[in-house]
Amino acid sequence: MASKSKLYFIPGSQDLYGEECLAQVRKDCQEMVQFLNEKLSDVAEVVLMPTVETSKVCVEDIRAAENDDDCVGVITWMHTFSPAKMWIKGLQILRKPLLHLHTQANERLPYSEIDMDFMNLNQAAHGDREYGFILARLGIPHEVVAGFYKHDDVVAKIRRFAHVAAAIACGRNLTVATFGNNMRDVAVTDGNRLECEIKYGWEIKYWGIGEIASLANTLSDAEIDQKMGEYQSKYTMATDNREAVREQAKYEVALETFMKQNGVGAFTDTFQDLHGLKQLPGLASQNLMAKGIGFGPEGDYKISALSAVLMKMSEGREGATGFIEDYTYDLEKGQELELASHMLEVPPAFAATKPEIQVHPLGIGGKEDPARLVFDGVTGDGIQVTLIDLGDHFRIICADIELVKQPEPMPKLPVARIMYRHKPNFAIGTAAWCYAGGAHHSVVSTALTREDIAMFARLTGTELITIGDDTTEADLQKFFTPGR
Repeated sequence: MASKSKLYFIPGSQDLYGEECLAQVRKDCQEMVQFLNEKLSDVAEVVLMPTVETSKVCVEDIRAAENDDDCVGVITWMHTFSPAKMWIKGLQILRKPLLHLHTQANERLPYSEIDMDFMNLNQAAHGDREYGFILARLGIPHEVVAGFYKHDDVVAKIRRFAHVAAAIACGRNLTVATFGNNMRDVAVTDGNRLECEIKYGWEIKYWGIGEIASLANTLSDAEIDQKMGEYQSKYTMATDNREAVREQAKYEVALETFMKQNGVGAFTDTFQDLHGLKQLPGLASQNLMAKGIGFGPEGDYKISALSAVLMKMSEGREGATGFIEDYTYDLEKGQELELASHMLEVPPAFAATKPEIQVHPLGIGGKEDPARLVFDGVTGDGIQVTLIDLGDHFRIICADIELVKQPEPMPKLPVARIMYRHKPNFAIGTAAWCYAGGAHHSVVSTALTREDIAMFARLTGTELITIGDDTTEADLQKFFTPGR
């Protein structure tokens, strides 16, 4: 996550208790913000704003947050009682993610010394309920974190909010280039592009793949040589067909040039539209994903955008995040596994060992043999996430999975792949995914958790279905949306 990301901290009070009380509010807030900055310095800067005592101050604080491009979210806390009517106008202009921190300045009650002055000053239990009501009344998506702000679990939740808020901000500024259209006759990868932009800010724009072909043909040998050097430094060259690899290098340089010129952070292509290209981009796409560029095959712009957003969310965390496709199963009773892969475009973040560059025929697309990265996948607990368009709303489906080592070698399958076990078991996990309408394209992550996705869904107002060890057979019909 970029170090320049900011979280605006806006406390609430009122002038009823006098200037001495308000001075203590400011002092306590300064101490709180200093502590949070020490704990979150690698994630975001927490910026203390003037205490909301009037509607005017509230509007000024939130307008400042909205006008600061580096501000990815807002944290609010009511130190004293803060009448919520004066928050209405400010909250109505807030579009950035909101965290309601339900805490107080003191961890313990001073039982032998507490008096009315102390109770009036430290009444977050009172003020935060008033504030919570107005958020509910206005229907504003938000996150509530409850507990003493210095406790590790509370800090961890604020940290998660910072990551999710940065990912949402990334999406608000994301342009997805679709080279070619949706794969013909495929339903789940299609949808309402306009609604994507309205809801998430993702700008889905079409360009012909010929633009990349034209750019690739203008490149110098030196530019291609530099990219080849990058490949050789990162991967094992396991092919004598250097020309095929150079072709992928040309595509990647062309794509990078195009994206820089057009402010693009994610893209799609399709094997049904490769006009001017000799190969389907494989190695080129994989190496771009390794740099945080979102990708979706066959024109799947939703997964392209979602992969970019979730890779942003996972920055600074251990583990892998990226696009994958459901392919085939090993249905040994009680040991069922899924093999997930794609024709070419599996991100190297999932590689258990150093990936190899190989060149092999591809029986689809009608082009020359493409270069691609080949590897076996990492292991560990993870999640599988997809986004579908149900016509009148979007739905996120998030399933807990366990990535496992492939039981045997696959010498005749020269693609990158991962294998995983569905939770709570194969029968319920995969049936739930199908009932919910889960796509065959998804984003898998060993860095993120279900809680991250749940927060993203809450803050964006997206329906969420989760699948995991707590899912039972009785839940399956709940996931199905009846026909019109």
